[in-house]
Amino acid sequence: MREFDIEEELKKLPAKPGVYIMHDENDTIIYVGKAIILRNRVRSYFRESTPHTVRINQMIKRIKWFEYVVTDSDLEAFVLENNLIKEHQPKYNTLLKDDKTYPYIKVTVNEDFPRIISTRIVKNDKAKYYGPYVSANAVTETIELLKKTYNIRSCNKVMSEAKENFDDCLYYHIHRCDAPCKKLISKEKYAENVNKVIDFLNGNNKDVINDLTNKMNDASEELDFEKAAEYRDLISSVKQVAEKQKITDTAGEDKDIIALARDEASVIIQVFFVREGKIIGREHFYMKNTEDTSNADIVKSFIEQFYAGTPFIPKEIIVPEPLEDQDLLEGWLSAKREKSMKIVVPIKGKKERLVELAEKNAQIVLKQDIDKIKRNEQRTIGAVKEIENLIGLSDISRMEAYDISNISGFNSVGSMVVFENGRPKKNDYRKFKIKSVDGPNDYASMREVLTRRFSHGLEEKKSEEGKVSFSKFPDLILMDGGRGQVNIAEDVLLSLGLSIPVCGMVKDDNHRTRGLYYMNEEIPISKSSEGFKLITRIQDEAHRFAIEFHRSLRSNAQVHSILDDIPNIGTSRRRALMKYFESIEELKAADVETLKNIPSMDLRSAQSVYDFFRKDSN
Repeated sequence: MREFDIEEELKKLPAKPGVYIMHDENDTIIYVGKAIILRNRVRSYFRESTPHTVRINQMIKRIKWFEYVVTDSDLEAFVLENNLIKEHQPKYNTLLKDDKTYPYIKVTVNEDFPRIISTRIVKNDKAKYYGPYVSANAVTETIELLKKTYNIRSCNKVMSEAKENFDDCLYYHIHRCDAPCKKLISKEKYAENVNKVIDFLNGNNKDVINDLTNKMNDASEELDFEKAAEYRDLISSVKQVAEKQKITDTAGEDKDIIALARDEASVIIQVFFVREGKIIGREHFYMKNTEDTSNADIVKSFIEQFYAGTPFIPKEIIVPEPLEDQDLLEGWLSAKREKSMKIVVPIKGKKERLVELAEKNAQIVLKQDIDKIKRNEQRTIGAVKEIENLIGLSDISRMEAYDISNISGFNSVGSMVVFENGRPKKNDYRKFKIKSVDGPNDYASMREVLTRRFSHGLEEKKSEEGKVSFSKFPDLILMDGGRGQVNIAEDVLLSLGLSIPVCGMVKDDNHRTRGLYYMNEEIPISKSSEGFKLITRIQDEAHRFAIEFHRSLRSNAQVHSILDDIPNIGTSRRRALMKYFESIEELKAADVETLKNIPSMDLRSAQSVYDFFRKDSN
């Protein structure tokens, strides 16, 4: 779990619109919300004086850290919130079972005499779509205004069949339509009016709003306040519809938007991930060794490194400025994608505004999160460097740690956890059921686990099937213990012809880490150092993973215990025996009288246990 001081982070919240994202201790997103002013909204969750529902109070107790995305408007916050909720399905959000869609304004430029209509379905039909918009009423009112202002037709007639003897309609008589169906307006003249509509929907709404404002003022002066209120509401609707909205793209494509922010010492790369036309997430990255490097070269280096390690390549990567060898980059990424892709430098329009939005968020991260990012790097990569210096190694990336878990020898299991660059790599964790060892023999169990792990790895390296489950070997093996565990690991590696450094994590009498055992020497380590904290995290993680595996196997009755074979001993009596005796050996030595006095046991079951452990010696 990341270090996060909630009280300190609350002080950094901006007084801007945006979306906030709450995480629990496992980094799971548990709530997504929007805010007109992020500072006020997010702080309200942590004020005792603010009343909340029972559900929200439960959510607040689980918040371990939060993040936020700044937007340019309340509308963008609204739409982004919806996108993120659909993507992550947070536990404490109210979720719709059906997929809510937003209204768009459609201009049917694919027709001879285009119409303006409202729709919630975007098709690939060569029409122009604008939106999405939050308010369906605003869309309806604005469409009616545009039809009235520019005499855009409302009918569904097929204009290719236009003829002079079509019946006159009501809209023609009230001067709301120029009757293209009767050929009373040319296609070119009608297109001029449609272009004015498109110009308005692209954001050039000043003339329309000024006209409505004048009418509202005139109505007020004439004391016609009802009419003035209608104009006021219409102005509000027009502004909502005309507002530039960048969070969802009607093209419905996959793209990544990359922006950069930097100061004298640091560089932040911000990436917005757009999938099927919707921003569904963002991530920021700290770049180092950037002195005397141009912004374009930093972005180029980021693209080369980031997309080399990710399986998904979008159709477009949008960057703030042209890159050197851009054609080569596109060719490489297209080959990885197995489809063509483009790196795009936007000049104007929605894509440019998306880059600006990403840059704005990068600047916020740079100003407010840079210390946190550096601290996180220190506790991961920096901690690995400390361990390297302690034991005299270099270039450690992958570390593997092992642990054995059993309850007094019952159902032994082994765990393997993997850390790369100081961070857990949970996809590479592995579990082992001990097959060849009876009783609480941790050394023998560990020998089995290590032998199986590295034997499988060697087999995979020889195989042509391309399996990589075990074939990636560590740069350092960490054993949960001192000399004894290290010797076991070194014996296994020697028998398999492998040369991998092995280091023991030595504990004191209180079972707390006190140092490292390496090359037959115990090396003390400062408890305040990041290296010590990383070793402790690895040790705890190996132990946790083994314990969880052991518990899951027991709860699901997946492991066969020696007690399962004793006649007249069911589940409750097995539990009673395991709770009473500390080891199998102690159980074997018990007499009938002792066994009979254990809760849930009787003389018959006690005699069965006693006889079972003596049948082989008779």
